[in-house]
Amino acid sequence: MYASRFFISTLKEAPSDAEIVSHKLMLRAGLIKRLAGGIYTYLPMGLRTIRKVEKIVREEMTAADAIELLMPVVQPAELWQESGRWEKYGPELLRIKDRHQRDFIVQPTSEEVITDIARKELASYKQLPINFFHIQTKFRDEIRPRFGVMRGREFTMKDAYSFDRDFAALEVSYAKMHAAYCAVFERMGLKYRPVAADNGSIGGTGSHEFHVLADSGEDAIAFCPTSDYAANVEAAEALSICLRVEGSEVMRKVATPGRAKCEDVAEFLGVSLQSTVKSIVLAVEQREKDVLVRTEIVLVLLRGDHELNEIKARKLPALGAGYRFATEAEIIETFGTKPGYLGPLSTAKPVTVVADRTVAAMSDFIVGANEPDFHIAGVNWGRDLPEPMVEDVRNVQAGDPSPDGKGSLKICRGIEVGHIFQLRTVYSEKMNATFLDETGKPKHFEMGCYGIGITRIVGAAIEQNFDERGIVWPKALAPFEVVICPVGWGRNEAVRDAAIKLHDELVREGVDVLVDDRDLRPGVMFADWELIGVPLRITIGDRGLKDGNVEMQARRDGVVAHVALAEAGVAAIARLADL
Repeated sequence: MYASRFFISTLKEAPSDAEIVSHKLMLRAGLIKRLAGGIYTYLPMGLRTIRKVEKIVREEMTAADAIELLMPVVQPAELWQESGRWEKYGPELLRIKDRHQRDFIVQPTSEEVITDIARKELASYKQLPINFFHIQTKFRDEIRPRFGVMRGREFTMKDAYSFDRDFAALEVSYAKMHAAYCAVFERMGLKYRPVAADNGSIGGTGSHEFHVLADSGEDAIAFCPTSDYAANVEAAEALSICLRVEGSEVMRKVATPGRAKCEDVAEFLGVSLQSTVKSIVLAVEQREKDVLVRTEIVLVLLRGDHELNEIKARKLPALGAGYRFATEAEIIETFGTKPGYLGPLSTAKPVTVVADRTVAAMSDFIVGANEPDFHIAGVNWGRDLPEPMVEDVRNVQAGDPSPDGKGSLKICRGIEVGHIFQLRTVYSEKMNATFLDETGKPKHFEMGCYGIGITRIVGAAIEQNFDERGIVWPKALAPFEVVICPVGWGRNEAVRDAAIKLHDELVREGVDVLVDDRDLRPGVMFADWELIGVPLRITIGDRGLKDGNVEMQARRDGVVAHVALAEAGVAAIARLADL
């Protein structure tokens, strides 16, 4: 490949609306161009990287016995109505009508279509297990698309769907995909971590996310350095971090003028923040046929330095997915005061109290007095308050005990690039997708779902691999592996001949190489390729050729080596193998 026959479009500065590193560098390096909010054109340089991502994913899916097909971007509403997601999915689902005013959607995912295929094509247990995958355009109408390809509206995703005869077989298929995903990210040269996760709107039982580790990641990951435990903070189990001892203090009312927050109360009273308890008031609406029957108020208690985990809260029997934060009017009616001094003692109306595991183990703690400018100190369970309903409702923190009992947790940031689910029979039951088992009886498929964000991987890889000069691609993802930079291309025949000869040699050896024949000044040429992030640069100049040498420099470590021209091809292949 020659630069004059390719398309290179670099920028000195990123547009002002570019927010994060990957967004800025993808625009500056000429990988993408913005068309509309959250919608990008992938220019030739960016598309080369996308195709390399796709190739790795395809190869590992095929190696794991998944079979490729291609499902449509536009899907009929009837299938989504059948699964119940037409109403449930919300405004992210782009709904359209054809010329006959029939409803369709632009797919964000393909569970309905693949389940429809299965119920029509898979009649017998003898056809199982089977796993279909495709790589296809997706669209999710994000309310605020941002961060370039990291949270765009249109994107490319690989989604796979397994069909099994029973749960034991599903677990085998699931483990196979887990291993395939690990192989994908290892081949890409990315630092990643698989973590236990919440299933979210997809449904089902078990799930794991795959995160590329990066300081800019939106997700917090809890992991144990001394074991294999890792989970998204949303899903990580929070154990009690204290053992209840018998209280020694007398319960008493204390003045806390103007101190509405636990941090301010602790500082004013000269006590540890860990001895305070914060009150979060939630409302659960009970409805019958969409008519509000009553609203129940639930008081959730957390230690002063802990935060509510809303994902966990939605799974509690006392709350459920329909809870919301109580209004100020509801709080005043129930507790007799505005927020800031709330507690479980002497409420104006009875409330359901849910205590986090750590709060349930506390003694001599401090709560709001349900009176402005006052708190209650020296509170103890059993003596001053009835034993509460105890649940895990908080986010884990660094230093918490690992749920597997093998150490303490640390927290890092990650970018989710893959997610696998054990869907079980969520879709096969709703869509009546069955097969005949050995006894000739119909049985619902056990399903798994496995997604990888193809275009998101590109952004995530950059967030993990960059410096002040630009992108530092892992070799497997770089648009080109080697760039040959001839200094004086247009005026020095020896330089030109040497560059062409080396290019042809590397091409014969299967190296993805480009010659920059644009005849630019060395500084401009080098800056472009450092920005684009090609792993290995070979500079050929008149001065070096007089000594029979070329200059070879790796983008990641910057180490420069002078190599004999006759050995440059072999040396480049050897250097690439080390990158």
